[in-house]
This record gives sequence, C-alpha cells and structure tokens, in this order.
Amino acid sequence: MGNKETEEDHQGEDYGSRWRSIRVMYFTMFLSSVGFTIVITSLWPYLQKIDDSADASFLGWVVAAYSLGQMVASPIFGWWSNYRPSKEPLVCSIFINLSANIYYAYASLPTSHNKIHVLVSRVFVGFGAGNVAVARSYVAGATSLHERTNAMANMSACQALGFILGPALQACLSFIGERGVTVEVFKLQLNMYTSPALLATVFGIINILLVLTVLKQHRVDDHGKQARAINYISEDTADVEEVQESIDHVAVLTSNVLFFLIMFIFAVFETIATPLSMDMFAWTRKEAVLYNGIILCCIGFESIAVFLVVKVSAFGDRPVLLAGLVLIFCGYFIMLPWGNHYPLIQWADIKNGSLAAEMSGVTLAPNSSVEPVGCPYQQTWCQYIPAIHLAQYITAGVIIGMGYPGCNVMSYTLYSKILGPKPQGVYMGWLTASGSGARTLGPVFVSNVYTILGPRWAFGLLCGMVFGGFLLLVAAYKRLIAFSVRHGRIVA
Repeated sequence: MGNKETEEDHQGEDYGSRWRSIRVMYFTMFLSSVGFTIVITSLWPYLQKIDDSADASFLGWVVAAYSLGQMVASPIFGWWSNYRPSKEPLVCSIFINLSANIYYAYASLPTSHNKIHVLVSRVFVGFGAGNVAVARSYVAGATSLHERTNAMANMSACQALGFILGPALQACLSFIGERGVTVEVFKLQLNMYTSPALLATVFGIINILLVLTVLKQHRVDDHGKQARAINYISEDTADVEEVQESIDHVAVLTSNVLFFLIMFIFAVFETIATPLSMDMFAWTRKEAVLYNGIILCCIGFESIAVFLVVKVSAFGDRPVLLAGLVLIFCGYFIMLPWGNHYPLIQWADIKNGSLAAEMSGVTLAPNSSVEPVGCPYQQTWCQYIPAIHLAQYITAGVIIGMGYPGCNVMSYTLYSKILGPKPQGVYMGWLTASGSGARTLGPVFVSNVYTILGPRWAFGLLCGMVFGGFLLLVAAYKRLIAFSVRHGRIVA
C-alpha cells in the first residue's frame, strides 16, 4: 500500500515537472518568433538609414540571413539534444542569439559596410534560433500521442504570440523616433531600430535562467507512461522499448516538402509587407513600420484564435492542413493587382525634368517631401502594373492569417506522429532546417521577383506553388498517418 502511494506521488511529481519543462519550451519557441519579427518591419528603413547602398534585393538577403543561420544550426542542435541533456544546446544557442542581437544594435557604429554588419548579425541571431529543433524534439518526446496535438498547437500559439508581440513591440518603440538618444558610456544609439533588438536580448537572459532552473529531462511513450529520457543513450537503457518497425520515409520527405512550402509562402508575406506598402500606399518609413506592425499584430491575434479552434476541433490533422492550403491560395490570389489605378511614382534624383514631363497620366510624388515616397521609378513595372489597394492587402492578410496557423501546427504535428517513439532530435533538426531553407529562399525570391517583375509575377508564382503543395498533399494523403497507427499499435 505504501509503495503504491509513493509511486503515485512520484508520478504526480513527474507529471508536474514534465509540463513545467514543456512550458519552458513554449517560451523558447515564443522567443524564436520574437527574434525574427521584432525587427522585421523596421529592417528595411534601418538599412536605408545606416547604409545608402542597401537596396530591396539586399533586404531579401538580410531577411534570409536569419533563416540561413537557423538552417545550418538546427540539425547540429537537434543531434546534440539526442545525446546530451537539452539544457546544453539550449543555453549555448540562446547565448549566441542574445549576443547577435547586441551586435545588431551596434551595426550603425562602424563608418563603412554597415549593411554587412546587419547581415552578419542576423545570421547569428538565426543560428541561435536553431534551438527550435530542440524544443520540438523535446515536446514530441515528452507527450503522449493523445497530448501531442494540443501541445504542438500550444507551441504554435506561443510562436504566434511572438509573432504578435514582435511587430507590436516594434510599433510601440517606433515612438522613440529615428534619432532617439545616445548612451555615451556604451557608445550606443538607442532608437526605434536598435531598441527592439536590445529588448530581445533581455528576453534571452530570462530564457537562459528558466532553462537552468526549471527544465528537467522527461520522456513518455505513446500511451503517456514515463520512460528514460531519450537524449541520453547508454548501456543501462534497457527499460526503453526497442523500436523495430521502420519509419515511412516517403511520408517524412512529403512532410518536409510541405513544411518548406508553408514556411516559404508566409516568409514571403512577412518580407514583402514593408516594401509593398511603401510602394503602393506611399507610406513613409515610420508609417510603414507603425502600420505594418499593427496589421501583423492583428493577424497574430487571429492566428491564436485559429490555434484555439484547432485544439478543440475534431476534423483531424490532414483535413485542417488541406483547408489551410486552400485559404492561403485564396489570399495570394486576392493580392494580384487589378484595375486602372496606378501607384504614386517616386521620381527621386531625376535631374532631367523633361523625363517626368513626357510621362503622361502619371502622378508625381511631391518634390517638397524630405523623404521621397511612392514606387521608385527604377522599378519600371510601377508605370504599367495597377496598384494593389489597401483593402486588397488587408483582406489577403486576414485570409492568409487564417490558413497559415492550421498548416503550420498540423504539418509538424503530423511529422512528429509519423516519426514515432524513436529519438526525434535529428529529424526535427531537418524539419526546422527545411523551414529555415524556406525562410532563406522566400525573401530572396520575392525581393528579386518583386523588384524586377512586380507583384503580379510574384504573387502569381506563389499561387502556383500553393496549388502544387495541395496536389502533393492529396497524393500522399493516405501515407501521412501516425507511426503507431501504421504499425497497428493504436487504432485510428
């Protein structure tokens, strides 16, 4: 009797410790999202301010730099977490992340090559964010099959909350202004561009303290029974069930491709938001940072609502994923330019006034403005492709914001279920790397296609990609099932 009570108390303690540790992983996911979005709306004006040679194409590389660093780091940290306690890769990665944010804040200090310093700092911020693979692997191993969808939805909700608070904090900090104040002791320019990165540094310090004081190693099987931690493989792990069945690698590959596509299409929206709004609506740098911060904040709240619906819905993982892709397709289709209204042209630095006079039917940006606004004349498509209306932009954002959360959470929930009870650190590292690859290529793709060919080509190609992803999901639909269901351990 006494032994039974002791065992129950021990299981209760393990349960509480397990979920406290999972919540630390939620916070880590939140910070990863904040680290990306807290500067995303101000990145373009920051580059323009500190380095005149930065153009829209370089912006694509800077946005992609974060994901490039994360893509390289994710398999490394995932492998590390398979064989060592999760605290080690987490503390190391968070320290790299907060150090890189400090570097970003000082990018304006050198007298030359400032845009390169911004680029390098974002690479290391992304490298530190490779710990997302550790967080996903930990939660997958510390939850039963029944708990996993809810846990993954919670992780996605925390990402969405970071997505909300990042632009929202940037919008609030925009009131500091471009000049801000100079902290002479540290030779630091504290303004609307550097303060968000410094705030992310403070969050990183809090995260390290939580990892060191709260996080414990836990693993449960698909039925929720406590097992030895998966990240420490040694000869005394005889109590861990040896899994003989193979993983469906076609399903694994399909899941990685779909996750790549989902992250690609949303990274495009995040990247293009500021340049597109400045070109189409003639917003100034400060207006673009503030208004896009508000818009992205609202989309983030919408995403959290979708996550809550996903948690309680009985539709299943695959139908939600299909519906999300349909919504994303509709969003980008609505974004296609149409009508007879053309964007305001920014005739900056044109000394030959006759050129402007020859352009019939084109509205010129006022020369009296200190900061030129409108669509730059170097983008020749501005003269013949209709403008995207503000209502189009907001409507498309709302619809994409409805489709993306379901796709995001269901893609890696399915992935963790497909992998089964084996250690998932390396596999989650590859999934995170595929998403990071998408965030690397997406900004480069859209910044170049948008700059050279305009929004019609950019959003038209995206519609084609989403449709291709829909067809792939339909083709592989029957293979995207949980490991335990596939091998008859659990009946679907």
